[in-house]
Amino acid sequence: MNRVILVGVLLLAGCGETPRPAPVYVEVKVPVPVPCKTAEVSKPAFAVDQLKIGAPIDQQMRALRAERHQRIGYEKVLESAINACE
Repeated sequence: MNRVILVGVLLLAGCGETPRPAPVYVEVKVPVPVPCKTAEVSKPAFAVDQLKIGAPIDQQMRALRAERHQRIGYEKVLESAINACE
């Protein structure tokens, strides 16, 4: 009787284990930050900064117009430096 129980237990134990699937390797791409190396952009001397206090209105307006063009050029240089890093 003991042999029958032992054989039955062994048969059931052999069926209880399922084979494990083979490991599957997956390639994962992780973005790595890379430092951007561009030349440092120097800030120009704007026209309004050089105006004297109490300057006539026509000089102030000329300086403001000139500064607008200076700022547009400065922004383009900054944008090109930023785009070089992308």
